[in-house]
Order: sequence, then structure tokens, then C-alpha cells
Amino acid sequence: MGIDPGLTRCGVGVVEGSVGRPLRLVHVGVLRTPADLDVARRLALIAEGVEEAIAAHRPESVAVERVFSQANVRTVMGTAQASGVAMAVAARHGLGVHLHTPSEVKAAVTGSGRADKAQVAGMVTRLLRLDAAPRPADAADALAIAICHIWRGGAQQRLEAALEKAGVAR
Repeated sequence: MGIDPGLTRCGVGVVEGSVGRPLRLVHVGVLRTPADLDVARRLALIAEGVEEAIAAHRPESVAVERVFSQANVRTVMGTAQASGVAMAVAARHGLGVHLHTPSEVKAAVTGSGRADKAQVAGMVTRLLRLDAAPRPADAADALAIAICHIWRGGAQQRLEAALEKAGVAR
């Protein structure tokens, strides 16, 4: 499951697949919260939405876009708060939580860490064999985060699980 955190729009995407195999869209959506609600209630709505997505789709792990500093401190605070809520819900379900930077996600999906939103959405559309790009951009970004994790984080996760199963200390 990939999560593109945001206080107004929080993208949630579930993709099935593995390295070298075709990817399949399982679910995509955007959790929306009204700007006129207090922040605590908005975060509670995001938590409820992530909780419902996890219950419905039972992902193996959750990948969240790492929050980076922007010029607008208010925006980055809301994004960081939404990210923390999503991570806490996933952890409460015993799921591994993995963070990927925006440039890492772009590079994994498009081949360039400087790709724009249209390029990311275009590649997500191609990779998942969709008729149209998921909208809004938060939905496409959540799918891109899930794809990035399958391709980059999933292999590392499997290696760590195999080492743990074999009793090899790290």
C-alpha cells in the first residue's frame, strides 16, 4: 500500500506485484478532509480512512512518501501530521512501514528523480495498464509510492525476512 500524505487530500493506492512481474491495481482513492474542521478531527478522519483501506485490502506493508521541507511551513506540518497518522495506523496493524523520498519514487517509476507529476501519472497509467491516469494527482502519487516500494523496498524486505528466518544476525 502506498500513501501520499496530505491533510486536505491523502492518496491511498494498493498495488499487487513483484520485481520482474506485471503489476496489478488493487485499489486507489483519495481521503479528503474539509479545511473548516479542526486539525485533530481531520487527522482522525485520515486515520479512519487508512484503517478502512488496510482492513479491506490487507497489504503486506505500507510505504509512505517521506515528508520534505517546503517553503510553506503550515503545509509541511499538515503533511507531516497526516504521514505520522498513517504510519501509526499501519504499525498498529503490525505492518512494516517504509519511507521513500519524492525523488526516489519518481526515479523508480519514470527513470528520473526530477520527473514532473504528469510524467509520473503517465508511467503509473502504463505500468498498471489503465485506460486513464488516476485523478487527482494524489491518487497517482500513492500508486507510484506503492510501485516504488515493490521495486525498491520489497526486495530489501524479502532479503531481511530470509536472513531473519535463517537466524543470521545483522
